[in-house]
Amino acid sequence: MTPAPDPSSVADTTPAELEQALAAATAAAPAFGTAEPAVRAGWIRAVADALDAASAELVPIAMRESSLPEARLTGEVARSTGQLRMFADVLEEGSLLEVVIDTKDPQAKPVPRPDLRRVLVPLGPVLVFAASNFPFAFSVCGGDTASALAAGCPVIVKAHPGHPELSVRTAEVMIEALAAAGAPEGTFGLISGFDVGVTALKDPRITAAGFTGSVPAGKALHEIAVTRPEPIPFYGELGSLNPVFVTRAAIDARGKDIATGYVGSFSLGVGQFCTKPGLLFLPAGHGLQDQLSEAAGGVAEAPMLNDRIKDGFTSGLGRLEKIDGIRVWASGGATLLQTTVPELLARRDEILEECFGPVSIVVEYGSHDELVQALEAFEGNLTATLHAEESDAELAQELLPKLTARAGRVLWNGWPTGVAVSWAQHHGGPFPSSVGSIHTSVGVTAARRFQRPVAYQDAPDAVLPDVLKDSNPAGISRRVNGTVTTGEVSR
Repeated sequence: MTPAPDPSSVADTTPAELEQALAAATAAAPAFGTAEPAVRAGWIRAVADALDAASAELVPIAMRESSLPEARLTGEVARSTGQLRMFADVLEEGSLLEVVIDTKDPQAKPVPRPDLRRVLVPLGPVLVFAASNFPFAFSVCGGDTASALAAGCPVIVKAHPGHPELSVRTAEVMIEALAAAGAPEGTFGLISGFDVGVTALKDPRITAAGFTGSVPAGKALHEIAVTRPEPIPFYGELGSLNPVFVTRAAIDARGKDIATGYVGSFSLGVGQFCTKPGLLFLPAGHGLQDQLSEAAGGVAEAPMLNDRIKDGFTSGLGRLEKIDGIRVWASGGATLLQTTVPELLARRDEILEECFGPVSIVVEYGSHDELVQALEAFEGNLTATLHAEESDAELAQELLPKLTARAGRVLWNGWPTGVAVSWAQHHGGPFPSSVGSIHTSVGVTAARRFQRPVAYQDAPDAVLPDVLKDSNPAGISRRVNGTVTTGEVSR
């Protein structure tokens, strides 16, 4: 169900239209969720192909609505279609289902073991709240949508008001592709309107939700999800400061490169990345003030995603600049602020509040103890970075466990902006960076959020799902009696 597009606005979904979308997704769930892995993979690839084919039409719409450049948005389309194809490949190969078979063993101790066959099954219709800062990669055709479809769940996306026309047209392309490929009607739908999204989240037919956005909005939606008569999982990516810690040895070895890389990272995309480094911790006497200020002052001004985000950034920056102990080193296209660890600790809650946009804070530490105290002041983050040298091995061994306790991705001598879509990626972290730190919203295992395990005990082969049958007709990868194989099973 897709509201008619309007270049200036998109009307909120009506109650009747929402009911139609929910009913269609519910009706589609059994057939979509039980389709053979290769068949579902084919449907997902069809969506990827259609989006690639429509890129020349979609990108200009995104440019008009988001103020993002063509090259960035073209790359986003490729990222979106690439992750769809990645999920299709993994689904077809079988790993996404995590099939585990333990055959009957009458001699097992201390008691005989029955025949047990476990597989991950889809939860059912999933509601996705689209993000504003990535009109493709975290929006209608983004990672939450791709992973939920791969898991076998019909998806309803709540469009973001920052790019309404793009949302409608993207949804149309996806719906048409799914229908042409033979997917059940209702596999994918789009709704619009804040209140409509809340109503959908409360509906008992929705079995899980994904969200990328602010901490207040995420917490409010999470509260709704977990206090329903039947609570559901809510996977929210909320806010992150992504601190970067630099040792004296790293400054001595490559201080100028660190300064240049830091400014490039926090100003990338006008500072509107969820992995933007918000604070850089440098040893006192680092000598990089001039280079950092010059690099930040040389960043060209660029429009932000929309007026609401710009207003929020202006307000947040004004708040930071008024805090006692905060000094302005550079301003313009990117703003660079400075403080010290004692001042940060004295005003922790004020300084460690995310400001979404092109601003970052250099924090100078005067001793080892101050460095550790600063690190321990942080709550959960998507990322944490350490720039160090081999001579810092002992210090790194002390700091890395502390960083690990506070972040979902720990970087060594790199920059957090840029999230590779891969098997090993983890994009999530302890609260408030995300709700549900055991899961990722990027990478293959993102699909695990929308699945649950079911084990069949002593079921005859004839009634089992094909992926659990002795003959393994789909030829997928399975773990049988502890060994990964694509072969048949002997009872």
